[in-house]
Amino acid sequence: MSKENEYKEIFLAEAVESHEELNRLITELEKRPDDKKSVDAIFRITHTLKGNASGMGFKTIADFAHVVEDIFSAIREKKLVLDDQIFSSLFKSIDVLGELIHAVKTGVNVQYRGIKTKLEVILNSLKDNKKTDTEDSKSSDYEETATNNGFPEDDKTTTLPQQKPEGFEYDNNDADTAQKQAADETEPAESSKIIFSDHVQVPVRKLDNLLNLVGELVIERDRIIGLNSEKISTSEYSRLNRISSDLQYSVMDVRLVQVSFLFNKFHRIVRDTASLENKSVSLTLKGTETEIDRNILQIISDSLIHLIRNAIGHGIESMADRKNVGKPEEGNLTLKAISESDAVIIEVSDDGRGIDTNKIREKAIRNGFLTEAEAKNFNDNDIVLMIFEPGFSTADDVSELSGRGVGMDVVKKALDSIGGAVSVTTQKGIGTTFSLRLPASMAVKGTLLFELQHITYAIPLSYTDAVISIRKKEIYKVSNGLVTSHLGKTIPLVFLQDIFELPYANLINESKVLHKTYDSTPADKALNIVIVSYNTRIMGIVVDKLLQQKEIVEKPLMKPFDNVKLINGVTILGNGHVCPVLNVATLFNLIFIRNYTTKKN
Repeated sequence: MSKENEYKEIFLAEAVESHEELNRLITELEKRPDDKKSVDAIFRITHTLKGNASGMGFKTIADFAHVVEDIFSAIREKKLVLDDQIFSSLFKSIDVLGELIHAVKTGVNVQYRGIKTKLEVILNSLKDNKKTDTEDSKSSDYEETATNNGFPEDDKTTTLPQQKPEGFEYDNNDADTAQKQAADETEPAESSKIIFSDHVQVPVRKLDNLLNLVGELVIERDRIIGLNSEKISTSEYSRLNRISSDLQYSVMDVRLVQVSFLFNKFHRIVRDTASLENKSVSLTLKGTETEIDRNILQIISDSLIHLIRNAIGHGIESMADRKNVGKPEEGNLTLKAISESDAVIIEVSDDGRGIDTNKIREKAIRNGFLTEAEAKNFNDNDIVLMIFEPGFSTADDVSELSGRGVGMDVVKKALDSIGGAVSVTTQKGIGTTFSLRLPASMAVKGTLLFELQHITYAIPLSYTDAVISIRKKEIYKVSNGLVTSHLGKTIPLVFLQDIFELPYANLINESKVLHKTYDSTPADKALNIVIVSYNTRIMGIVVDKLLQQKEIVEKPLMKPFDNVKLINGVTILGNGHVCPVLNVATLFNLIFIRNYTTKKN
């Protein structure tokens, strides 16, 4: 479906819902004409409908809604008093408005000019009455007369002057046309029709349950095909394969929402945060039409709040400081979304002072996160990533927004939970950009299957850069670890079996723990390696055997296995076996941050 048709469907769904609410409100208003809340609600709905229709290019609906809006504006301002005549016109106008909305889909020609003219005449008569009242108020022999919407009390059925509103043109200039319109004013609307929207509102929990059931169906499909692959040709299952896959992706598509759903909520957050910091900050949104799984958007919403507060509190300078360095006094914060194959990149950028890596390095040493020797071996990219460590803060003073050592670690934990990653680019005096790489959907995950000790494991493709085969002689011992060369760069290497055999994670610091499998491997043996990356770092993982790429439906670990940090979840393979999914984020943290996991208090 094209974007234009999709937006059209969304407009129709909202417009039908608005029309139904207008019918309810005006019926209630007829019973209680003094109900200000109903009048205000009708005014807001017609105003919104006018704007939406105008944005979609439906000028007839926009113009008609505008007239109805003006009528209720006059009612709100007590310039127009509701009576039977007015209600009759209003009910007719709401009916016609519904027909115009329905005509967007059906293309039916709707008679609307008569009632539109009548409403315009009422509005014009209010202007004329205002002029008359002004002139009469100056007369010394003025006699007050009870009126009803500009008409004498004893002449409520007086016909409004049939003047032609300014700018209004009939379809034709002959008398017959003036008569297709008089009939339109007096004839009742067609027999009432119930119009149903093509959209229905479904609770997210129902979609989640449906997606889980589809996932179970896919697992069962793979199991059946796997068990019967030797007996029956897989082509005989091609139709089942296609239908179940289409069903799976259709349900996934229902859960996709535009990032504008979340982005638009940040205008107020930016305003409030900037106010607390006594700063002036504008917010720019880009790529708001990018689609992502609603559940992922919900999970990372808090992370984006922390990043925005961090950018305003730490990144963007005060107005005085910005002026001193030749920048505009108002800082700029940009939220940008980019769709990239099966991932979505969300960037939070500011034009502030940038991140001072030397200050972070000093704080890390002072607070016991790193020794001086370790800090020297960390490049600027590694040092910047220290801000995501629990309890780390660069703020010198504790305030409402910073200095408490919480916030940025929440970002990392949220991303790890969904298989995402964060990277940081910064330039001193220019600004900083946080890039969040997120899976477009949590329902299906692309993985690479590999074997270790006769057990099949899965590793998410979002972390996988390449697979290579090297000889043992191409691997070298460095301190307590191993390294090899890949694309001209030296990268750390780990035998996954050594990690799995550790009874406790902190034993990884023990001497030669990561050399165990290497030492027992024959010198001429070819080793299968998966090159993985996470948060700008890269590493090689040695496994027994590489299998295939496969899309899986991942299930979380249940108690008591939910504390197994190296395994993120499990899936069921076609042969019915359970396949653990490797937690790459935990593996990286274990290898790269093992030296300061027990920081000083």
